[in-house]
Amino acid sequence: MPVELDSNQRKKAMDKATWWGLIVNLLLSIGKLVIGYIGHSQALIADGLHSLSDLVSDGMVLLATHHSNIDADEDHPYGHARYETFATITLAVLLSAVGIGIGIDAINRLMDYENIAVPTQITLVIAGLSIVSKEILYQYTMLVARRVKSKLLEANAWHHRSDAISSIVVFAGIAGAIWGYPILDSVAAIVVALMICKIGWDLGHQSFQELVDTGLGHETLDAMEKTILSIDGVNQMHMLRTRRMGHSALADVHILVSPTISVSEGHQISEAVEMSLIKQFDEVNDVTVHIDPEDDEHTENSCKHLPLRADVMNYLTAHWKDIPETRELLHTTLHYLDGSVNIELVLPLKIIQSGKNTDELNQQIEKATKKLECIGSVTILYK
Repeated sequence: MPVELDSNQRKKAMDKATWWGLIVNLLLSIGKLVIGYIGHSQALIADGLHSLSDLVSDGMVLLATHHSNIDADEDHPYGHARYETFATITLAVLLSAVGIGIGIDAINRLMDYENIAVPTQITLVIAGLSIVSKEILYQYTMLVARRVKSKLLEANAWHHRSDAISSIVVFAGIAGAIWGYPILDSVAAIVVALMICKIGWDLGHQSFQELVDTGLGHETLDAMEKTILSIDGVNQMHMLRTRRMGHSALADVHILVSPTISVSEGHQISEAVEMSLIKQFDEVNDVTVHIDPEDDEHTENSCKHLPLRADVMNYLTAHWKDIPETRELLHTTLHYLDGSVNIELVLPLKIIQSGKNTDELNQQIEKATKKLECIGSVTILYK
C-alpha cells in the first residue's frame, strides 16, 4: 500500500521531477533550434519549439506546485488545488498556439516545396537523442505524478511523451528527406503540429471539466454507492454528488437512517460513511454526509415549513395550562416526519403511583396538543 505524502513531501517530489524536466528541455530546445537551423531541418526546428514550450510549462508547473500545495486557510477552506487546474489550462492553450504556429509555417514551406533544403546528418542524431531523453523523462515524471496524485504533473509527463513521439516523427521525416524526399521534413513538421494541438485540446478539455465541477465517472459513483449502502445503519441514500479539485475529489451525500435513533448514533453512522469512502477511493479526501430521517428528495410532505422546538413548546405550554401534570414533564422529543411534528412526552412515574387515571390524562393531553395543526402523533410515556 503506497505511503500517503504530506503537502511538503508532495511539493518536494513534484519540484524534483519538474527541475529535471526543465534542465533536459533547456538543453534539448537549444540543441534542436541551433542544429535545426544549421542543418536545414524545419521539422527539427518545430520540435525545438515544442521542447521550448515544455520549458515554459515546467516553469508553470513549479509555480503552480508552490501554490497548490499550500494548506487550506480562511480564504481558501478547500485548499489551493485549483492552481494546478488553472495552470493546466494555460499549458493547454500554450500547446495549441505552438501547434498552430508550427503547422502554418510548415504549410507555407510546402507551398514552395521546390526550394526545400535537405537536412544534414547531424539533425538525425539530435532527433534520435531527443527520442531517448524525452521517453526517459516521461517515465520518471509519470512515476512521480502517480505517486503524488498530481494531474498537473501527469499532464507535464504527457507533454514529455508528446515530445518523444514528435521526435520519432521528426526522425522519420529527416531520414526520408536525407534519402531523397525533402518534402517529408515539412510533412513531419505538420504531423508534429497536429499532435501538439491534440494534446493541448485533451488537457484543456479535462481541466475545463474540473473547473465547471464535473463529477467523477459513473463506474466510480456506482462503487461509492455500494460502499455507502454497505454501512450498518444506512437504509437508503440519494443525492450523491462529487467534484474534482486538483489531485483530489470532494463528495457529499444524503443518507436515510431510522428516524428514532439518537443524534449521536446518526452522527456515528455518517462518520463511518466518510471514513469508508476516503479509505476505499484514493482520489476522495473530503466527504460531507447529510443525515435524513426520511427521503427528502421524493417525499410529498416537506417538513421545512414546520416550527422549531421553542415555538412548539411555547404553544403547547399555553394550551396545557389546565393540565397541572404537564408541569412535571421530564422530557419532550420531537420527530419531524412526513410533514408533521410527532411528539413523545415523558412524565414521572409517580403520577401513576398516585392513582391518577392515566387514560383520561393521556386523552386530555393529546386533545390539547393536537390543537396545533402541525402536530401528528402524540406518545406519552411514564418513567
